[in-house]
Amino acid sequence: MTNPDSSTLPAAFPPEREVLGWDEFGSASRELATVVVDSGFSVDIVVAVARGGLLLAGAIAYALGTKNCGSINVEFYTDIDERLPEPVLHPPLLDAPALTGKNVLLVDDVSDSGRTLAMVLELLTEHGATVKTLTLYSKPRTVLVPDYVWRDTDKWITFPWSAHPPVIAP
Repeated sequence: MTNPDSSTLPAAFPPEREVLGWDEFGSASRELATVVVDSGFSVDIVVAVARGGLLLAGAIAYALGTKNCGSINVEFYTDIDERLPEPVLHPPLLDAPALTGKNVLLVDDVSDSGRTLAMVLELLTEHGATVKTLTLYSKPRTVLVPDYVWRDTDKWITFPWSAHPPVIAP
């Protein structure tokens, strides 16, 4: 039996997935923190791209012993493989001028298109921060390959924090 190519699959055929579990997430974040330390980059503040980068940024900050953390709210994905035309910043906004002269580790879950990371990287560097980027995953089509990445994949990723739908009131 031959494998069908994508043109013969029904439209509802789910994309091939990379599934990350909680235990693997813990190991991955520890490995990434070790790579950052080994690189010699001294992190003053960890900034998460919310929402996807929040849990990873917290894990990385703990592993690095960095208490200075922040986040920046960016919306780009609206559903599985559905995006807005451009990434959009949402309040509350990060106090970017306070990062002048600081070494910032910018953290997100994945650099898929890379456009979100690129936009935030530009914003932070315009305010005089030295910025390195870190993600769990990077995709081949990204316009911004992170400085630190745990794994490359072309699959859709199921993260442990988004594996289930939101909890709703009865």
